[in-house]
This record gives sequence, C-alpha cells and structure tokens, in this order.
Amino acid sequence: MTFDSLFLAGLAVLALLTISPGADMALVAKITLERGQRAALLATVGICSGLFVHATASALGLSVILATSAEAFTFVKLVGAAYLTYLGVQAFRRSFRHDEAELPSPRRGANPLLQGVFSNVLNPKVAVFYLTFLPQFMSPGDNVLVRSLAFAVAHGLMGIAWLSGYAYVVSRISAVLGRAGVGRWLERVTGGVLIGLGARLALERR
Repeated sequence: MTFDSLFLAGLAVLALLTISPGADMALVAKITLERGQRAALLATVGICSGLFVHATASALGLSVILATSAEAFTFVKLVGAAYLTYLGVQAFRRSFRHDEAELPSPRRGANPLLQGVFSNVLNPKVAVFYLTFLPQFMSPGDNVLVRSLAFAVAHGLMGIAWLSGYAYVVSRISAVLGRAGVGRWLERVTGGVLIGLGARLALERR
C-alpha cells in the first residue's frame, strides 16, 4: 500500500478527530485521577484497540447494519450511553469519599484496558464515522480491508500519543491542585462530563 495523497488527506482528518474533546479524553482523565498514568495508558491502548474493530467491521460491511437499522443503532447507542453514565457516576462517588483508606488501590476495580475497549466499541457514532469516512479516502482497486486497517493503525498511534500526553498533563495538574483539595473537584467535573456525554449519545440520532 502506498501513502498517496488520498491517504495523507485521510490522516489529516483523523488527526483533527483525535484531538477533538470527547468521551475518550473524559475517560482518560477519569482513570488518571483515580489510578494514575499507568492505568490511563492501559485505557488508551484499549480505546485505540477498539478502532481496529470499527475498521474491520466497516471493511466487511458490518457497520452497514448500524447505519441502516434504526433498532440496531438505538440498541448499541443506549448500551454505550449507559456505560458512559456508569463511568461518570463512579467518578462522582469516588470524589465524595473523604477517607483515603476507602479509595480503591491501583490493583482493584475494573480493568482500565477493558474500560477503554468497551467505551470505544460501544459508541455507534464511531462505527458510522468509519463507515462513511474511510471510503472517501480510497481509490478504485484498493484492498479495502488493508486500507481500513492502515487508517486504524495510524489513528491508533495518534491516539496513543495524544491521550498519553493528555494523561500526563492531567496527572501534573492533579498533583499540584490536589494538595488544596481541588483534585476531588476535577473528578466531579470529569464525572459530570462523562454523564453529559452519555446523555448526549442517548439523545443523538443517526
């Protein structure tokens, strides 16, 4: 596969998508505040792994089901919205625990890698985006699956770089402000963002 002008144009669009605020950044912030940068990196890898699911499904035509079936789209959308809301409520509950002994240790709780995977895979908007986005940057004769996976690899690498840097910034801010008790408010804001994103996803139409 060659890196032609269409592929490079697609990469530019994916770069803009990568840095756009959304559920991925909210989830990484939540996990960074709760369990640190290492757990946030695992969540980031999980998020980016989900891109391969969407790219493969798009190449094989499975995403057409979500794009054309209102029932399938609504089901996946509501499951994804419920999951984001659940993560937001978790962040809220944790922020109100004043006894540090009650806080979960890095070895306990939900696996951050799986949280990242579920958050991405259960978002039907990503599936529909890949279905409508990728064909615009393919030429006749391209191997659709190979091209789709190449986009997913590039998107994943950009995501890992961006979200890892973002987790570092969140961690530093938390370390400075946490001494003044502001860290808990950061968790509440993050929880509120996740709940808001869940509500928006639940109300969105195709």
